[in-house]
Amino acid sequence: MKNMMFLDPHIHMTSRTTDDYERMRQAGIVAIIEPAFWLGQPRTEPGSFKDYFSSLVGWERFRASQFGIKHYCTIGLNSKEANNEALAEQVMELLPLFVCKEGVVGVGEIGYDDQTPAEDKYYRLQLELAKEVNMPVQIHTPHRDKKSGTIRSMEVCLEHGIEPGMVIVDHNNEETVKDTLDRGFWAAFTIYPHSKMGNERMVEIVKQYGTERIMINSAADWGISDPLSVPKTASLMLERGISEADVRMVCYQNALTAFGQSGQIQESDWLESTSVDQREKFSNNSVLRGGQAPKVGEVESSGDLPSNIVR
Repeated sequence: MKNMMFLDPHIHMTSRTTDDYERMRQAGIVAIIEPAFWLGQPRTEPGSFKDYFSSLVGWERFRASQFGIKHYCTIGLNSKEANNEALAEQVMELLPLFVCKEGVVGVGEIGYDDQTPAEDKYYRLQLELAKEVNMPVQIHTPHRDKKSGTIRSMEVCLEHGIEPGMVIVDHNNEETVKDTLDRGFWAAFTIYPHSKMGNERMVEIVKQYGTERIMINSAADWGISDPLSVPKTASLMLERGISEADVRMVCYQNALTAFGQSGQIQESDWLESTSVDQREKFSNNSVLRGGQAPKVGEVESSGDLPSNIVR
């Protein structure tokens, strides 16, 4: 995979370490998109959302840059926390303050979890916000009753007059991919080590459906997950006879095209800026700790998986 570049369009780096950033860059990941998401336990105050959104457009963007990775995000109220309506109403007032900030490439991840009336209400409100600011939508499809929840997610988008080409439907599987593609939406797949979509299954999906409007991501959240899922799956695809051009579409270009509609992400962002300076600070904070020597200069990327990584 020499000189291949990867874009992970759904990865929760808030839950990862700087070691992950180093390994990701070594493996050829040049850009990532971090959706606002559920943190594992309920937030209880609107201020916690404000600080979290601020970290996505601030500290985390800086932290990624210190390892030669361009960081973007999507901003939204996740479906789980939409069920706390008193809090959700206050979060809705915050969203317009963030969705047009630099580096924000969409409204997300939003959608359904248990498909409650409250989830439906705030999903629709956020779709209207995305329409107002002309931003792509990143949809979280439910873990339970996935097929009907996925179809419902798309039908509601159409009800609100949102073009399918502006919507990335995430967490697809074999049960949902045909419906998603047939309706003209982008079909994203989350590659998890032991659940959702494994990379062996992903290879078969690409062989069956091709590469049009298909992309993969790692999610890489607080649970057991893998921030190298995209390059690992790319490696397996190449081994199984999928062309490098097709791998590039699924692991890089399609995500760039879909989220590029925001006007906030373009290939020149990383092609024209390939150096780091770890002497820099953000809010007087550095990624380094006492006695560590800062890296300054061009970022080296082999485009290969780290030698100690087993796919």
